[in-house]
Amino acid sequence: MDDSADKQQWLAEAFAEHRVRLRAIAYRMLGSLAEAEDAVQDTWIRLARSGAEGVDNLGGWLTTVLVRVCLNLLQARAVRLEDAVGASVPDAIVSPDGVLSPEDEAVLADSVGLALSVVLDTLAPAERVAFVLHDLFDVAFDEIGVMTGRSPAAARQLASRARRRVRARAVTPDAGLPAQRQVVDAFFAAARRGDLDGLVALLDPAAVLRADGSPAKPDATVVVHGAESVARRAVMFANPAAQLTHLMVNGAAGVLATVDGRPISLMGFTVAGGHIVEIDAITDPGRLARLTR
Repeated sequence: MDDSADKQQWLAEAFAEHRVRLRAIAYRMLGSLAEAEDAVQDTWIRLARSGAEGVDNLGGWLTTVLVRVCLNLLQARAVRLEDAVGASVPDAIVSPDGVLSPEDEAVLADSVGLALSVVLDTLAPAERVAFVLHDLFDVAFDEIGVMTGRSPAAARQLASRARRRVRARAVTPDAGLPAQRQVVDAFFAAARRGDLDGLVALLDPAAVLRADGSPAKPDATVVVHGAESVARRAVMFANPAAQLTHLMVNGAAGVLATVDGRPISLMGFTVAGGHIVEIDAITDPGRLARLTR
């Protein structure tokens, strides 16, 4: 094996040591598993091309490259979505009860279901990057400043603004999957028997339903606010023929609905204070196939 092949092998092994953390950062920044994988792959390509010449701190170098890739993606996405209408539900980490891969455990560390990801999607790109790096991954502000081309003080300000918005909007779910699931099961039972009052009693007064549907069916993409409105929609779209399978969705109670073995909806629930505060549903067939395969 020549020196070039030896160097590439060393780079690949060194990159593998950092890959799980890079994927976790990218997912928190982008809210898309596919884009996170692309960003990590792009980081590897840049490492392979550069050869890491003169790099003393490989982990820091890789994080800096990844952050810049993610920031570019977030800025491009912000431009595309300026005129977008409807819900946007981030990709979910889907897993059977109690079974998480080591990579998924790293991605979901300190997470709060889909609730945090939904709030992160409302932040400006630079705010999101600063908050994710500092508050979720303990990166110092002087390092964030270098990664984002800002001063440490500016990076601190970005994270502070983001933190205020997250605290104002993010919901921390009740602990314990069985307790969450009990509320979710009661919700589906009430919807199937058309019990509007029962549904309202299970929902937080300010409950929110987000349904991210297929681009081909814009009417399937909605945001519904308020317990009564969410309850009426649940009764309207209750499907007695659907088979409901319990899953963990970003570490919290979730359900996959299928008809004749075909996924029709993936739902993540945020249960707080014994009531459902948020329901995030993905019904786009393409995303469902990718997330549940």
